[in-house]
Order: sequence, then structure tokens, then C-alpha cells
Amino acid sequence: MGRWAVRVTSKGQVTIPKAIRHKLGITPHSEVEFVEERGRVYLRKVSDRERRRVDFSHLVGSASVKMSTDEILRLTRGEE
Repeated sequence: MGRWAVRVTSKGQVTIPKAIRHKLGITPHSEVEFVEERGRVYLRKVSDRERRRVDFSHLVGSASVKMSTDEILRLTRGEE
């Protein structure tokens, strides 16, 4: 276990030390998250599997088409 001290910028940004990036496999465009547990905050890399999971919850109830599911399927399949 190591210790690294980093400075926080005025925008709240920090540079993740190279040794940590290497150990966790953090590369440009990787996603990380901060996890708080029992008064401590941990940094973890978001796995590729987690990144692929798409959150559609914000779309629930947003459709405005007044068609049944069967009508939509016939339309998308090119059926008359």
C-alpha cells in the first residue's frame, strides 16, 4: 500500500499518479468512480462491462407515438 499526496486545482481536479494509473489500468478516456465506505473514499476503475451497460431509465415514459407494440414491429419489419 502506498501513499500519494496530490494538490487539488481550483476546479476540483487532481492528477492521478502514474503508478496508480498503471496499477489500475487507467488510460485516457477510462471511467473511474469514487466509492465512499465507512468514512473513506476509494477510487476505482469502471470495468468495460459496466461501461457497456446503458441506462435507459431517463427514457421511460418519453415515447409520444400512439401505436401498439405490434404496429411498431410491423412498421420496423417493413410489413404492411
